[in-house]
Amino acid sequence: MRGVATGSSTPGWLDARARERLGERIEAALRRARASGSPVLASALVTLPAGVDPTAVVAGSRRPGEHWFCFEQPDRDGAALAGLGCARAIEATGPGRFQAVAARWSAASASAQSDPADGPPGSGLAAVGGFAFAPDGGASPQWSGYAPASLIVPEVCFARRGEDIRMTVTVDVAPDDTLEERLAGVERRLAELREDELPLLDPDPVGSYSVVSPMPPSHYEQAVAQAVQRIRAGELSKVVLAREVQVRAPVDHSPGAVLGVLREAFPSCYVFAVGRGASTFLAASPELLVRREGQRASTVALAGSARRSADPAVDDHLGEQLRQSDKDREENAIVVRRIARSLRPHSVWVTAAPDPVLVRVANIQHLATPIRAQLAAPIGAVELAGLLHPTPAVGGEPLDRAERLIPALEGLDRGWYAGPVGWTDAAGDGEFCVALRCALMGGTLASCYAGCGIVRDSDPAAELAESEIKLAAMLPVLAG
Repeated sequence: MRGVATGSSTPGWLDARARERLGERIEAALRRARASGSPVLASALVTLPAGVDPTAVVAGSRRPGEHWFCFEQPDRDGAALAGLGCARAIEATGPGRFQAVAARWSAASASAQSDPADGPPGSGLAAVGGFAFAPDGGASPQWSGYAPASLIVPEVCFARRGEDIRMTVTVDVAPDDTLEERLAGVERRLAELREDELPLLDPDPVGSYSVVSPMPPSHYEQAVAQAVQRIRAGELSKVVLAREVQVRAPVDHSPGAVLGVLREAFPSCYVFAVGRGASTFLAASPELLVRREGQRASTVALAGSARRSADPAVDDHLGEQLRQSDKDREENAIVVRRIARSLRPHSVWVTAAPDPVLVRVANIQHLATPIRAQLAAPIGAVELAGLLHPTPAVGGEPLDRAERLIPALEGLDRGWYAGPVGWTDAAGDGEFCVALRCALMGGTLASCYAGCGIVRDSDPAAELAESEIKLAAMLPVLAG
């Protein structure tokens, strides 16, 4: 750590040279803002000592109602990106929301006065956030604050890979700002940063928890049966149907405590939290939507699932059954074909593994097929996410028919469930996962979501059981 007592505020996040450099960036941004009449972003990059926990700093330092974001994959050399506050918000809605957000981010980062990106992925000027599943999704009151497309440029952002930890400080400089005012605002914000550890879940809360489904389980089985009928009639080949289960707690849910449990229990997953207003959207997702590194793009077709067993022999047997399942292999192949078809027009080549492999997380195992592409021209991570979303792993095939069928059968507003969540930098690199095994928390209420891929051989009772396995990633954490 930084040589201070746990729980104390930490002065000196910016040394004299970093403060001077930030001042230079702000002065340059002021000149550009006054010439153009529009705000300009300015940022400076600082190296931090090993031991700083980006997620813990952000979760412990957020102001009430403040935007915050954490995105980790612990098993990948401690990869983490965490942002606090909002220097600028970039939002859009409708079918063109990915392109609109990408264009505005590109323009903002091109005019920004920033230190060159140096360090772990995501260090330097970056934007973080996510997208709703549907072009106009998240209209219900519980999703207030989660626009259909929403990227935030954090005021303070931490990036980590291994022992390399960087902090980026960003301000949005308006034409009528002054250098002194902007620097003073940065120092006030940094003075509030705390290096507390993530809180622990209360092992013995006063009161009881209730777990209810807004729609009864029989509704889900009926929806699956109707989808199978449509598939066998030739209307489509696959559709993903989701369920919502609500957990009412005796006290307010603790996002920081839930995050701590998730990253301990699911270190190979993308563990994230997106805080907007009084609510937080959290997940431990096993599914990468896209990672863009220069001209290389990578993704994974994740479809086909089975439960885990504490008995290694039984666990291996369940995995082998999954590998040999014609139903699950076809479900996976549908996703592979769509992803490759989406990437091919923009790529020199696209390659997929010849056979799916098993990906095991704490309570479930999946069929996964890695896919890589060499891009033919620069196309940023946000635009790539828009090309691929929604894959048949969360939507259906063909998409136009599945998109109409999903809300009619589910009867819920997915909001950001099954949408892309992640980050992008000024070069267009970035990483987005699919928001699965997730919960939207606000006060004492948490809504959990899980879905299953329905094909012609799907059995309603078996799909209901599979949804229960997927919900088991979050329910034990939230329901005491």
